[in-house]
Amino acid sequence: MATLYTEYDRNVRKTWFLMALFLVLIVALGYSVSYYYSNPNILYFAIIFSVLMNVVSYWYSDKIVLSISGAKEAKKDEFLEIHRILENLSITAGIPEPKLYIIEDYSPNAFATGRDEKHSAVAVTTGLLKILNKVELEGVIAHELSHIKNRDILLSTVVVVLVGFISILSDMFIRGSLSRGGDNKNGVNGILLIAGVIFIILSPLISKLIQLAISRKREFLADASGALLTRYPEGLASALKKISEANIPLKNKSSATAHLYISNPLGSVGKKASSWFSTHPPVEDRIKALTGK
Repeated sequence: MATLYTEYDRNVRKTWFLMALFLVLIVALGYSVSYYYSNPNILYFAIIFSVLMNVVSYWYSDKIVLSISGAKEAKKDEFLEIHRILENLSITAGIPEPKLYIIEDYSPNAFATGRDEKHSAVAVTTGLLKILNKVELEGVIAHELSHIKNRDILLSTVVVVLVGFISILSDMFIRGSLSRGGDNKNGVNGILLIAGVIFIILSPLISKLIQLAISRKREFLADASGALLTRYPEGLASALKKISEANIPLKNKSSATAHLYISNPLGSVGKKASSWFSTHPPVEDRIKALTGK
């Protein structure tokens, strides 16, 4: 049975595995291209690039995610109630209080990011603050704090950066090959095109595999852990119901960051969300798990 402690260890292992996979993938490509060109400098560049990207994904992925999402740090005097909720629940959870960010968006949603409990942040949309009452907000914040405590945030945030870089590389290789037009001297155009096609094929596959690696069980576990924090599961259940019924997609929506949010930011699809590759369980199942109804 999954617990906070088993999930914590599992998420750490998955994070290191994904970073190692990214390293191997880029180095393998660098070796192939350097061998073809008989230029070892290409391999050295690939090694440096892959290591650098892993460092960036581990240390700075939270800042990248917050920037992509258009999140701004919430001033305490302007958002006093949500600050107090976050502070009180952090004390209850026994973790340092995360930084609070606000996203100006009508879509009601929230996510947590960071690499560990001491370097974490919670972001909520203005739409969420408008439609939820205090008890429901407590349920959502408790859910996000649970993600922080079991280190879901480390795995989820690193994923955004690594998959993003793979997509960028695939685009670079295709553009590089097309820009040469008919010039196929020494097979340069061919090797670039093949590399680009490989990346284009791998990008969606890796994204799907990562979705499976993250697992929808983490949402059920965060729901249950959040309910234990507030000792009122009906609060989170009511919040999930309101968020689902609003069904307003985010303005800055992206499939790369969708798995971070408490609810699918691309828009609710009800029972269709139960597809094998979905990172979010159906809201109906989550509410039933919380309330038994």
